[in-house]
Amino acid sequence: MGFFDGIRGEFIDIIEWTDDSRDTMVWRFPRHDNEIKMGAQLVVRESQSAVFINEGKLADVFGPGMYTLETRNLPILSTLKGWRHGFDSPFKAEVYFVNTRQFTDFKWGTKNPVLVRDPEFGAVRIRAFGAYAIRVTDPALLLRESAGTDAHFRTDEIESWLREKVVSAFAPAIASARIPVLDMAIHQDQIGQQLKSSISEQLAPLGIEVSSFTISNISLPPEVEEAIDKRASIGVIGDLGAYTQFQAANALEDAAKNGGGAADAMSLGAGMAVGNQMAANMAAQQQAPQQPAQAAGPPPLPGTAAPQWYLGLGGQQAGPFDVPALQQKVASGELTRDVLAWKQGQAAWAPAGEVPELSGLFAMLPPPLPPQ
Repeated sequence: MGFFDGIRGEFIDIIEWTDDSRDTMVWRFPRHDNEIKMGAQLVVRESQSAVFINEGKLADVFGPGMYTLETRNLPILSTLKGWRHGFDSPFKAEVYFVNTRQFTDFKWGTKNPVLVRDPEFGAVRIRAFGAYAIRVTDPALLLRESAGTDAHFRTDEIESWLREKVVSAFAPAIASARIPVLDMAIHQDQIGQQLKSSISEQLAPLGIEVSSFTISNISLPPEVEEAIDKRASIGVIGDLGAYTQFQAANALEDAAKNGGGAADAMSLGAGMAVGNQMAANMAAQQQAPQQPAQAAGPPPLPGTAAPQWYLGLGGQQAGPFDVPALQQKVASGELTRDVLAWKQGQAAWAPAGEVPELSGLFAMLPPPLPPQ
């Protein structure tokens, strides 16, 4: 019995892990080359999983609970070891505890602005930042693909990689959402759910999922925000004329209280008049019907532009008229030799009969009767 008492301490009786950190994802039980006693107690707490590795091969996985390690509880390890029924010897194996709780201390943000197409503002650059949480869904996959043989695998070892995954998925999620920039604030939850699903699909082969995703803020460039603020200010003001009069009245009252002289009053009155005129002009522009833009035609070829004439008919300026129109007016008697005519480049108005370019229009007409 003395021999067995001497080696009894080399056998491990209890295998457990009490996590005192907030960032450990995988922790390897420190076996120190000791053998695990058949019949030892395995304690797996809530939000934990225990994975047995034998000679580099993944064997059995245990969820939360207390287990007595026997061949019937270690079916894969028993097969690898080749144990027979009733074989009750100690064994060597690596035990990894995997933390399956939520890890909520992950932050993300766009280093560079993301270009999106907005139906109202056109191409706009936006920035965003927020937080997200992850959870291990498959301990075996996590060990195979990420943790490996790391005895103490922490979140900071994959945090930068996860952040890049989040940022790369942000732009496609924003584009597919088709939400106007001004409405993104009230749809942050919807965008967050799209990002959560998209990133979880990318992390599934690693045995990880995104359990929650939050967008804290979506911001526009300062110049765009300033333009939006100005537009909102104009909308709040409403009646620009009434607002200008109100501002001028307040200024007059302040000038009277401060003892302003007649010059100040005149300046304020002039300013109020200018403000009223500006308000009237802006209101007229807003109320005027929008005329469709006329398509600009090509300019006339050099030397082919027909002269445009203006006539003094009935004491009023009429025109411009081209030569065929003038011929019609001569035929109708509306244009006579005494009617004043003018065109671009002519020094002054002159009777049509005395203008060389128009005198030919009256060649078929008889001259005026001589005075009686």
